[in-house]
Amino acid sequence: MSDEQLALACQGGDKSAWETLYTKYKPVVLCIARRFFLSGGETEDLVQEGMCGLYSAVTGFRADSGRFSSYAGRCIHNRIVDAVKKSNGAKHSALNNFLPIMEVGAQWVSGDNPEDELIGREEKHEFLQKMSKVLSSLEFKALIMYTDGMTMSEISSALGKNTKSIDNAINRAKNKLQNLLTE
Repeated sequence: MSDEQLALACQGGDKSAWETLYTKYKPVVLCIARRFFLSGGETEDLVQEGMCGLYSAVTGFRADSGRFSSYAGRCIHNRIVDAVKKSNGAKHSALNNFLPIMEVGAQWVSGDNPEDELIGREEKHEFLQKMSKVLSSLEFKALIMYTDGMTMSEISSALGKNTKSIDNAINRAKNKLQNLLTE
């Protein structure tokens, strides 16, 4: 049976057709899920989301809508991307992850005495305030995500921008920060 016939059989209640599609599309789900990072989760969570996307593809497929494999691939991908966006808080991801970034700068505050430590903290706080004023919202968010270790494609998915826009934003942010540090 073709994938299209299997999907229609699943809609009719054929459990063996579902097992066949599940087995056939599990590697596809794994391949798509491995391309993404789920903040606070594991790849297996994304695989589960992908399987939900496969189920949606099976239940939503219509005989006149074309190839099932293309439709299923899109449903799986979209479901995984939605899960990643929700976990990252999409627009607010940079703010949600701001505290760990500040803690990374803890080496700025290590000093031999309390006075040096206080001065270091004040300098770090002042720099972060200047940074948030100098950078645009997109530049700030993209740079924070980038320094958190996210890839360009993950950042572009989370912020809803294309990869080139994210790359440009990060480069602009780096240049602005370089100028800020040399002032």
